[in-house]
Amino acid sequence: MPTAVETASSALIVAIDGPSGTGKSSTSKAVAAKLGLSYLDTGAQYRAITWWMLANGVDVSDTAAVATAAGKPAIVSGTDPSAPTITVDGEDASGPIRTQEVTSNVSAVSAVPEVRALITELQRSIAASAGQGIVVEGRDIGTTVLPAADLKVFLTASPEARAARRSGELKGADVAATKEALIKRDAADSGRKTSPLAKADDAVEVDTTELTLDQVIECVVTLVEEKRAAK
Repeated sequence: MPTAVETASSALIVAIDGPSGTGKSSTSKAVAAKLGLSYLDTGAQYRAITWWMLANGVDVSDTAAVATAAGKPAIVSGTDPSAPTITVDGEDASGPIRTQEVTSNVSAVSAVPEVRALITELQRSIAASAGQGIVVEGRDIGTTVLPAADLKVFLTASPEARAARRSGELKGADVAATKEALIKRDAADSGRKTSPLAKADDAVEVDTTELTLDQVIECVVTLVEEKRAAK
């Protein structure tokens, strides 16, 4: 049996960043499942706190109000890649956090420094407690949340490809409108002062525009296995 120290030292932390519609979630879940790693969707946590704010009458355009309320909801993320869960104050939030209202407001809430500080602390504690290693996906994982991650991957794709994928997920959404919304979200996420969406200097960039999901998964699995072999 390996000792706790050996287990901890062999546990890989994989950071997968990138904008919406690049295949982050599907890739991250599949890679984690294939390699026996835990999985964390950090975007779901920001959606969860946004949903809680909206449900509890917090004016999400009021930065001070959002900052004051940020510590109130208890957000718990399940890290099984085959069935990831998220609850807020014990209530399953996996459905409600995917509404258009949450999508429209999550960038504003995510930009509040107090929100980012709390969620970042939560993400780090989850990563630290993942005994077998973990795949963490988001927008600032390799740069801010887990800058010492063993492997950093930054997924990109053309706005057209991303809009087509996202509108497919949203079942019948207008591709042009979806593209416009994605570009707006990119600008908000990349331009915020606190932990903007950015590629880490030591991240491996993978352009998924012309790749199938299986090809992207295979690419990332190979990168992880190479890191494992080198550890």
